Formats: sequence, C-alpha cells, structure tokens
Amino acid sequence: MITAFEQTPTEDGLRARFTLNGETKVRLLHLHNPDRIAVDFVGTVPAITIAPARDNPIVETIRHGLVAKDRYRVIFRLKSPGTGRLEQSRTDAGEIVTLSVGPDERSTVVTRRTGADAAKAAADAAAPAKGERPAVAQSRTRQLVIVVDPGHGGEDNGAVSPSGTFEKDINLAMARAIRESLSEFPGVKVVLTRDGDTFIPLDERSAIARKEHADLFISVHADSIRYNDLRGATVYTLSDRASDELSRQIAASENAADRFAGPEWQQSEPDVFDILLDLTRRETVSFSEHFATSLVTDLSRDKIDLIKNPKRSASFVVLKAPDVPSVLVECGFLSNPDDETLLKDDSWRKKMANAIAEAVVTFFRGKDASRSVDAG
Repeated sequence: MITAFEQTPTEDGLRARFTLNGETKVRLLHLHNPDRIAVDFVGTVPAITIAPARDNPIVETIRHGLVAKDRYRVIFRLKSPGTGRLEQSRTDAGEIVTLSVGPDERSTVVTRRTGADAAKAAADAAAPAKGERPAVAQSRTRQLVIVVDPGHGGEDNGAVSPSGTFEKDINLAMARAIRESLSEFPGVKVVLTRDGDTFIPLDERSAIARKEHADLFISVHADSIRYNDLRGATVYTLSDRASDELSRQIAASENAADRFAGPEWQQSEPDVFDILLDLTRRETVSFSEHFATSLVTDLSRDKIDLIKNPKRSASFVVLKAPDVPSVLVECGFLSNPDDETLLKDDSWRKKMANAIAEAVVTFFRGKDASRSVDAG
C-alpha cells in the first residue's frame, strides 16, 4: 500500500518519491503521443491522495488509477520529451520507490539497496537540488481546464417534457451555472462547447476538449425515459458495454443526436470496443471512473437526489476522447414532473452547479482548495 507521496522539483525535472508499507513489483514505462512516463505498482493501491504536479520544468500533470485488476498506475504527462529513472530501496520507513524525470537520461531500474546506502538515497531524493529553493517556496496552483458540454442544441431539442420543456435549454442553463461556480475558484479555465442555441456534432464536442487540452470534460444532460416515476441524477462513464438496460437506453438516446449531423460528420470511426483496448484510453477511462465515483459521493453529501446505483456506464460517443477524462451527468429526468420543476429552478441549478464545481476542484486539488475572494 502506498502510504506517502512526495515531489521535489529539480533544475531540469522532477523527483517523485513513493513510500509503501510492504514490498511490491514496479515497472517503468515510456509512452508517446503524448509523451508520458508511467509507474506501475503490482498488487498495490494508495492509502493517500496523489497530489497534482508541483511547478517544475518537465512534468505537466499527474494522473493515477487502476489499469488492471492487480495493477495501479501513476502517469506523469510531460511538457516536452523526457526520460525516467526508477530506483527501489528499503528503509525503516518502508519500501521506497523514487522516480527521477529529466530531459536526457536513459530509463533504468536501479538495483535494490539496503541499510545506510538506502537511507542516504531516500534523504537525497527528498532534499532540494543544489541552488534550488525549498519546494514550498516554489508551489503554485496549476491552471485547471474544464470543458463543460451542454448536450443537444439548435435543431436537436433533445428530450421534451410532457409540458413542453426542451432538454437543450435546461442543459445550457445548467452548463452556464457550472461555469459560474467553477469560475469562483482561482486558476480554473472553463470552456463551454456551445454558449447558445447551436447544434454541434458529438465528435466535435470531444474534439473541443482535446484542442483545449482539458483536464476534464463534463457533458450535461436531462433526459426523458418511459418510466415517469424515475427521478434523480446519474453520473456515466464510457464503457464498451452498458452497465444495465437503463444505461443502454440513455446512451442510445444521446448518441442519436448525430442524426442531425451532415455527411462530413458521418465518417466511419473505429468501434468503441476497439478504441477501449488502446493503452491511452484505458488510462483515461480509469481516471474518469475515479472522478465519477468521487462526484457521486460529493453529490450525495450535498443532498442532491440520485437514482438507485447512480454511477453507471455505457458507450456514449461524446465521451470517447482518448486522452481527456470524461463523464456525462444526467441532472434529472424531464419525464418526471418533480425533476422537471427542479431542473427549471434557478436556485436548484445553482445548488447542483456548486456541488459539481466543489467536486471537481476537490478531486484535482484536495479539500483545502478554496474559492477566490480577492482577484488581486
């Protein structure tokens, strides 16, 4: 189990130090397009929060998650091509795994050390490099880029309630509320895929997230279903197979939006089943799953009504960006009159938007993140 995680910026890179309470097998991988360095821990999970990347010359972001039933991966996305050097040692504090990331070194795995040599190596890994300020003095909040996608739009009304409320209007109002709530936090850039009543094909929505190098893509919806007693919010992630029949129906409904797209957006794409086999996508899906779980917990804590088993999955086309963690949030059902009343209420939308914004910032920056109170 990983019990501690420390980072030390260096003159040309970053050192990351993991402490574990037992021995484990580790593996170093160099991944490209985009450039990333990954560390796999076999049979190990974290007991602590893996902090975002500190300000440093080479590592842009740090992501983490399960990539197999018995394998936990921490991914360091690089600002420029680089290499990593992995070292394992043993001290009284436990198993130490140190990753040094820099621009020129060839990747190697150093033989396990013990005793005084291990203690010295651990101390060196934690200490600032020569001529370098302490890590605390270099701390700076990295900008988060969140793309919020109001589903449907233009000629595509989405679901329509029995009283005539259009889903596209509810989605846009909710997306704007989320943008407003997220903008109250310092260092957060929010991009809407649409900020008016326009139609955007599903592929273009995910392409916007990739173009913006988004940390997270949130697609906002309020669907309709034939069960008019069904109500509450749901958080969906991408999967090759729907987690249940309701998820399959919802995905089919949302994916049908592309019937309004012109022929230039009807090109054949690799099947979602094959895309999921791609290593980058597996990392992204794993990260998305972690966020979805956290979001469901936070929505419940903030007294947002959820359906039974609120974390679900299906093959949503809009979530298929291979390198952008993505979730789809069904804020409620327009087929249910109680949900429709809430979805049309400004104060409820603000409550929902605040809960989502808090969940996003807490997930990336920890519970100490606070809203901006002074622009200066």
